[in-house]
Amino acid sequence: MVAKLVVLWDGPPVAFLLLLAACLFFFWTAARLAVVDIRQHRLPNRILFPAYPIAGLLLLAVAWLESSQAGPGEPQAALFDVAGLRVLAGGAVLYAAYYLLRVLQPSGLGFGDVKLAGFLGLYLGFLGWEHLVVATVAAFLLGGLMGIGILVTKRGTLKTAIPFGPFMLSGAVIAFFLPG
Repeated sequence: MVAKLVVLWDGPPVAFLLLLAACLFFFWTAARLAVVDIRQHRLPNRILFPAYPIAGLLLLAVAWLESSQAGPGEPQAALFDVAGLRVLAGGAVLYAAYYLLRVLQPSGLGFGDVKLAGFLGLYLGFLGWEHLVVATVAAFLLGGLMGIGILVTKRGTLKTAIPFGPFMLSGAVIAFFLPG
């Protein structure tokens, strides 16, 4: 996301401002979700449900504005279709992957994590499939390291519940700093 902001700095100012707004919205939402998940082990619908359309519209608007700046020989509609579809597909793919994990191991993930995955997938899909994969792998690595730390320090057992949302959010933030 950082690389995308740098690229858009020289592009259309509206696209830059919309992407900046999308980033600020992400971090505001992420901070709220992380605090609630750490304290209460839940990711509330009252935060997640409005986040989907806000993030989706901001990211789709940026994709559309980027496509309107297409160079010669690049069809504008095709560029938007790819970027816009990737935003929506990223959300759907990550939601479906976490939903499958939830179905296969119901005690492993909460449904809030599944809903959070869809929200994160919008942003990660906007950036690209590589970012989506990196964020997902990073989330599970960070969560696994925390689990190992809890076991080694004897602060819990294999049955100890760990809020996974903050690790998912951290994985996304790591992916945000990858080059485009």
